Amino acid sequence: MSLHPTLQPYADAWTHSIEAISEMVQPLVEGEWNRRTPCPGWSVRDIVSHVIGMDCEILGDPRPIHSLPRDLFHVTTEHQRYMEMQVDVRRHHTAPEMTAELEYTVIRRNRQLRGESRDPGTKVRGPLGTEITLEQAYRMRAFDVWVHEQDLRAALGHPGNLDSPGAHVTRDVLLEALPKVVAHDADAPRSSAVVFDVHGPVEFLRTVRVDIQGRGTVETAPALGPAATLTLDWETYVRLACGRVGPGAVADRVKTEGDQELAAAILRHFAVTP
Repeated sequence: MSLHPTLQPYADAWTHSIEAISEMVQPLVEGEWNRRTPCPGWSVRDIVSHVIGMDCEILGDPRPIHSLPRDLFHVTTEHQRYMEMQVDVRRHHTAPEMTAELEYTVIRRNRQLRGESRDPGTKVRGPLGTEITLEQAYRMRAFDVWVHEQDLRAALGHPGNLDSPGAHVTRDVLLEALPKVVAHDADAPRSSAVVFDVHGPVEFLRTVRVDIQGRGTVETAPALGPAATLTLDWETYVRLACGRVGPGAVADRVKTEGDQELAAAILRHFAVTP
């Protein structure tokens, strides 16, 4: 394998999650493809369509030419319109069509990974015509596919893989969003600290420090006398950060100490996926 060592963990995480998804959806009967998932507005079929579509894009396939219906209530932003295109174009595909296309896409992606010799810094096409590095593209595929694996597990009643390679990629991606959530969105006081104590299959303790300029940074060192501390389990952390639930729905699973107004503001702005 000629894959750069920086890309290998993302390739491994993607492979682990895509195989789990393939295994879960293979035996589904037609009606089960219409089950609702925690991902707003999307069914099991829609999630799998999205996964196929995004992997086709990283393969360099042209995007479908398709007009979206006007009555999709969950589509309100340009980013959502972009993502919905690959989903809506497959909404009438049958179960065998879905599993066959997923299988074929996975074969093509595995072939791409085996032959990948580009540098992680190579510029590639990203969503909405943006340019991103190959490393960013691989990282976001690993993150995206693991989160959607969890959506499918919730919809189909197959919990698991909360500590898989994709879970650790997801932890790192979500932690990068914390400084903006705390310092900017929740407007935490300057020269303050907020502690996140997460337990469960993926455990971590992180401090977001807000400096005198109002900039936030994530540190592993615990803070003495933080402005607020939020203690919650890993699954709840993911569901909140990925917009699968609101704070009210999981209030019994989140313990807050210190400045309650600040903690509430952080939780209100906790969802970071578009």
